[in-house]
Amino acid sequence: MADKQQNPVQGGNKPKPTGNSGQSAKDKSRAASRPVTAKAGGGKGGNTPRPGKAAPSGGPKGSRTGMLMAWGAVGLVVVIVAVFAVVKLTGSSSQDSSFTAVTPAPVQVVHDVTNIPMSTWNKVGVTSQFTVNKPVITTGQPPLTIAGKTPTMFYLGAEYCPFCAAERWAMTAALSRFGTWSNLKITASSHTDVDPITHTFSYHGASLDSPYLHFVSVESCTNVPDPTNQGCSGYTNLEKPTQEELATATKYSSAQFIPNASANGGISFPFIDINNFALISGASYDPQILAGQSWTDIAGSLYDPNNPTTQAIVATGNYMSAAICNATKGQPGNVCTSSGVQAAAKALGISAS
Repeated sequence: MADKQQNPVQGGNKPKPTGNSGQSAKDKSRAASRPVTAKAGGGKGGNTPRPGKAAPSGGPKGSRTGMLMAWGAVGLVVVIVAVFAVVKLTGSSSQDSSFTAVTPAPVQVVHDVTNIPMSTWNKVGVTSQFTVNKPVITTGQPPLTIAGKTPTMFYLGAEYCPFCAAERWAMTAALSRFGTWSNLKITASSHTDVDPITHTFSYHGASLDSPYLHFVSVESCTNVPDPTNQGCSGYTNLEKPTQEELATATKYSSAQFIPNASANGGISFPFIDINNFALISGASYDPQILAGQSWTDIAGSLYDPNNPTTQAIVATGNYMSAAICNATKGQPGNVCTSSGVQAAAKALGISAS
């Protein structure tokens, strides 16, 4: 997927972010860790030993004081550098506390979310202890084509959005059944919105290589607060959708297709369009389900069909998979004919083959 240009796209969820000002912790650490050089004694009356003779081991008081000051300065530098190293390793600083940085996804997290056992997909089906909303199924719409490619699945969201954060878990898992992910990142939703710090993925810079489906994603805003940027709900800009992508989102997120959509227009995040056939506007399940769980916690439980979090993610993923199978005409067969996908297709009243 080609990188998108930066642009404000107004979506749902308008928190009141708080910003930090002043010198950053990193700058303070750098300043504090500068070495302190002790001045050597000099001039008349100094205690410099004569050439060829060592200074007395019990030298004058001034000499001992200078040595203590020098060693004290060295010790201070070592302590400060050690503290700086700990701060760097833990990623904690007063400046960074307002958002969660986007970093490469750990190999184990990617493996766990993209290798959910087929037995788990099938046992869960669409059964969940938590409410999982179905995609909206359209009729009479042409297949979605973006950049000349079809069938296409299109996602529009933002890194600050907690509802996008929840949806990405299911979407990442479902799409891994149809292709291979590259350059997935991890981050967390806004620290000040509802369901704060929901751990998730970011699709900025990521891509899906699939022989069956063209996947297009737009992360329109970051999770970095910028109270002056109302066009991005108080966060910095990230990716700009093309006119073609924006037209798709504007049309299919409207009240014509989405029940209870705002009559005044506007796009709710996340917005997902699966080949103009299945539409998702907002999270399929409550992000509160993920509260207090790290990326490792969530991903590491996805093998367990009895885990409530797993059930919400997998049920959502099976609904997505069934809609994608309809677009790909039942390919790949081992996914589209699986009992979990077939259960989702039946619940949606569609064909997955």
